[in-house]
Amino acid sequence: MSNMSLSSVSDASGCSMIALLHTGAAKFPQNLLSRARQAVSLLLPAGVLKGFSSIVSRKLASHGFGASMAAMSSFPPQRYHYFLVLDFEATCDKPQIHPQEIIEFPILKLNGRTMEIESTFHMYVQPVVHPQLTPFCTELTGIIQGMVDGQPSLQQVLERVDEWMAKEGLLDPSVKSIFVTCGDWDLKVMLPGQCQYLGLPVADYFKQWINLKKAYSFAMGSWPKNGLLDMNKGLNLQHIGRPHSGIDDCKNIANIMKTLAHRGFIFKQTSKPF
Repeated sequence: MSNMSLSSVSDASGCSMIALLHTGAAKFPQNLLSRARQAVSLLLPAGVLKGFSSIVSRKLASHGFGASMAAMSSFPPQRYHYFLVLDFEATCDKPQIHPQEIIEFPILKLNGRTMEIESTFHMYVQPVVHPQLTPFCTELTGIIQGMVDGQPSLQQVLERVDEWMAKEGLLDPSVKSIFVTCGDWDLKVMLPGQCQYLGLPVADYFKQWINLKKAYSFAMGSWPKNGLLDMNKGLNLQHIGRPHSGIDDCKNIANIMKTLAHRGFIFKQTSKPF
């Protein structure tokens, strides 16, 4: 039945409806298209309806709507238009040095409908209190001295983050976005602590976030003691890149979020208001 032509449909009403949707499916709002399909299902045998659905799907795909519609319909809508995945790397040693300073500042802009990465911000930062990286820090993060020497200061990087946020439309009050981190350390401890030390203001958009560990525990019922490694293992995902690389950790966070979203999980803010 799937190979039949439109002309072979004997019911005039059904034929008219199919012809209308076949020629203008890409222009139909989704709610109207859904109602039209329901109407046709009452008029036509199941086999004909199957052929009709195939025609409409091909028509939508030819207009570039196939992949995006599939992505949107595969999991429930999120509360946010965008998720901003962030994972700092900072100066460190054993015993720990003070103050710690951010040396890698990556952000991935994740579309809340498709859970795909739309844009990337990534900069290395010049530490000023302890400008020389320790061997422990380089071994842990993979960041060598030449990657931070001559790079912008934290103040300059924060200014560029703000410019990027504006360019991406994330400062528009009608656009709902929220940061996502693996733990509370990045935005509860590291950024505000260093900004306080340097006398820098903390932008309001850094003051609320989603802790992926908490979100994962809500979704899966277990706490990921080893962070990203446990979450990837629990979801049968391959770890991306190098552990403790800020940009690679962001990619892992994004992949975990996408997997949980496809399982129907709705992400919510976990931080308490400042």
